[in-house]
Amino acid sequence: MIETKKIQLIADDGWLAPYQYEIEDRQNRFLQTEEHINLAHNNLIAFASSHQYLGLHYDEVAKGWQYREWAPNAEMLHLIGDFNDWNRTSHPMVRDENDVWSIFVADKDGAVMQHGQNIKVQVTCNGKQLDRIPAYINYATQDEKTKDFCGTIWSPKKQYKWKSGFKGINAAPIIYECHVGMSQEKEGLGTYREFADNTLPRIKKLGYNCLQMMAIKEHPYYGSFGYHVSNYFAASSRFGTPEDLKYLVDKAHELGIAVIMDLVHSHAVKNEAEGLNNFDGSEGQYFHEGGRGYHNQWDSKLFNYGKKEVQQFLLSNLRYWMEEYRMDGFRFDGVTSMMYHHHGSFVAFDHYDKYFKEGVDWDAVVYLQLANRLIHKLNPNAITIAEDNSGMPGLARTIEDGGIGFDYRLGMGVPDYWIKLLKHIADEDWDMNEIWSELSNRRYKEKTIGYAESHDQALVGDKSIAFWLMDKEMYWHMKVEDENMVVERGIALHKMIRCITASLSGEGYLNFIGNEFGHPEWVDFPREGNNWSYKYARRQWSLVDNESLKYKWLNDFDAKMIEVLKSGDVLNSNFANQLNVDNHNNVLVFERANKIFVFNFSPNASIPDYKFRVPNAGDYQVVLNSDAIEFGGHNRIDEQMTYTTQDENGNAMLSIYCTSRSCLVFELV
Repeated sequence: MIETKKIQLIADDGWLAPYQYEIEDRQNRFLQTEEHINLAHNNLIAFASSHQYLGLHYDEVAKGWQYREWAPNAEMLHLIGDFNDWNRTSHPMVRDENDVWSIFVADKDGAVMQHGQNIKVQVTCNGKQLDRIPAYINYATQDEKTKDFCGTIWSPKKQYKWKSGFKGINAAPIIYECHVGMSQEKEGLGTYREFADNTLPRIKKLGYNCLQMMAIKEHPYYGSFGYHVSNYFAASSRFGTPEDLKYLVDKAHELGIAVIMDLVHSHAVKNEAEGLNNFDGSEGQYFHEGGRGYHNQWDSKLFNYGKKEVQQFLLSNLRYWMEEYRMDGFRFDGVTSMMYHHHGSFVAFDHYDKYFKEGVDWDAVVYLQLANRLIHKLNPNAITIAEDNSGMPGLARTIEDGGIGFDYRLGMGVPDYWIKLLKHIADEDWDMNEIWSELSNRRYKEKTIGYAESHDQALVGDKSIAFWLMDKEMYWHMKVEDENMVVERGIALHKMIRCITASLSGEGYLNFIGNEFGHPEWVDFPREGNNWSYKYARRQWSLVDNESLKYKWLNDFDAKMIEVLKSGDVLNSNFANQLNVDNHNNVLVFERANKIFVFNFSPNASIPDYKFRVPNAGDYQVVLNSDAIEFGGHNRIDEQMTYTTQDENGNAMLSIYCTSRSCLVFELV
């Protein structure tokens, strides 16, 4: 047992003391599981290697293809495909004592397997024959006519040769969340190579150092945004080949940009023809049986994280993407759903009991700990981020401290807060104390990714912040010379919301593709309800590239804001230090990383000689001004001016012109 005095998580939060046993137990469950794995498999990395044994592999020595599949409930397996004209009896597989079926197809056989051919495995169970895509297939393609998916042999003679020796980023992650398919302006599918050649240079120019990629694993329904995964080891063929994805990752690395994957290990598509559901004819091969194995809200299947073979499958999946595609980490989707039997549905996490004593799925927690341990063993510079809205204590603390091991957690309450304000409260009534509290309220020593909006806020049924602010006025009044009060307010608040969120709400920052320039409208993928249209599943770069439109102002401000955040490594610094909260004038002032951030949310109160205390006396200069003319502002601030503090009763006081609906950042000269 681990001694209580060594559990730093409890030492840092006295409210956790009554849960000492549960936190110790959380540590010990992991340590016992890790010890068992080490005894049986030598180490965790070796345990996470089932993809090297199972699946389809070419044997250079024996000159042929070896295929293995774990299917304990099956009565018989046959390999079928283009190579044998889909003959259902010619290539039976043999079962071993571990319920692994295998077959070797030699090159000299009449039926020769080759790169690019389609294959499936025919599973016989209870007298029924079921066609399945191999569970470890590394590529799956869809027939344009029938729309059916097949496993595809991917083993090109000319394989991608990596150019970059990228080892990861040392600075705080400034993340550009993206979806390859909707990344181009055309009304159609974007590709990996188009993203690499057309979109990556934009991301680099803005200053982002991390790419978070959605929908990379194969999924049968495009409109699922990639969250109903069918083939866990296959890069989605919608956007190109595996070599094309490697080209994208390599190019990002050459630009100094880390690439993390939006990882969906929280559930799986329920489709049987394309996915893992009832793969061997049984409900409980990969998933829980009965109601526990089905997510009612998501209409999907739930993994059995306590099963050794499932742990191996998922952990091997992590290793595969890190080694085969050189991913620099993962953003784990749906962590709340994983950690609780109730999946967080309609549960208010208003008491610590709900984190430790009510409905916790300890098998899932152990899996998350194993996953984090493995990822950081494979790459100490890797980044792991948890999407959790429950607030589980220790989620982003080390396992040694009593935590689960993530590097960061998403600050999910912040975007919800902004949408609530925009929907229900006039900005002149915004409470500065409340804004401070909502944006700075996060668990001690748990790093957070702050964001004003992600893909969630832009999907159909909601709107982006820009659209909440300006709505239909964006269709008619975005020309530079066109004066419009709604658009003017919207642009001013858009800049302020992003800047205060980025500087105050976390140790990292995230933006969804196109939102940096206020992309209009919503995101809606092709579906029956919109006549399968791509109109809203794309990014209109021509808007920001058009010098006659106002979008360029938001884009340029975003780049300058990131430059300021990087200068002095603001996001890696300690919590912000509150300097002034003024609800009468709607002003909020704080210091972080020796920079002074001033936000005046008032729609009309511009205050001359506005004084506030600063930590250090001296001369200050403006390093960011949202009111600058190049950002669509009114140019009310002289940025060449030096601001010298005055001593008042031993306090260093700074006096500025505090302009309405604007933010200023000062730096000590």
